[in-house]
Amino acid sequence: MANKVFASAQSALAGIVKDGQTIAVGGFGLCGIPEALIAALRDSGVKNLTAISNNAGVDGFGLGLLLQTRQIKKMISSYVGENKEFERQYLAGELELDFTPQGTLAEKLRAGGAGIPAFYTKTGVGTIVADGKPIAEFDGQTYVQERSLKADISLVKAWKGDKAGNLIYRMTARNFNPVVASAGKITIAEVEHLVETGELDADHIHTPGIFVARIIENRTPEKRIEQRTVRK
Repeated sequence: MANKVFASAQSALAGIVKDGQTIAVGGFGLCGIPEALIAALRDSGVKNLTAISNNAGVDGFGLGLLLQTRQIKKMISSYVGENKEFERQYLAGELELDFTPQGTLAEKLRAGGAGIPAFYTKTGVGTIVADGKPIAEFDGQTYVQERSLKADISLVKAWKGDKAGNLIYRMTARNFNPVVASAGKITIAEVEHLVETGELDADHIHTPGIFVARIIENRTPEKRIEQRTVRK
């Protein structure tokens, strides 16, 4: 078996990231984002990227880092309300946006990973989401056809992984990571704890190592809180 373990995020991206690629990134808000890999992607200098992610991070963190450096030309996203630079670029016509309902985005990635080219959903019928897409009727109900999504590179974050690339996510940090992992031609995982192959309970593995090409350990993630609400 080829060695999947890399010493750093930079070395894990070396030789495989290029201008113009489609990059899928796991996470929901700032929960479960592969922050070290995103920072390394910024430092690589690649540009004209299409980024698939539930949202676009915040200013100065997560995918917001790549927006600041203008490395993203198009976002395929569900929620974009936390990033002022995203808003500025989009309203100025500097950034393309394929706005996708959250459940539809998850299913587009899942279908891409499963080899399903398209599917039908009621979500978005009669709205701009359905503009230009095939419409069909099933059992008297109207549905819109959605194409699945695949990525050249997928970046995911897990709580624990082994050297074969098997991954376990923790609580809500699982979110989009499993479907992003399966939708990538090459998937790179960032984990908080890297263990020897065989140490993980096979019954607890969420993403099998067959989907993961490279893996790095980041024992000190920031784990920022996107919106801190406190009571007096």
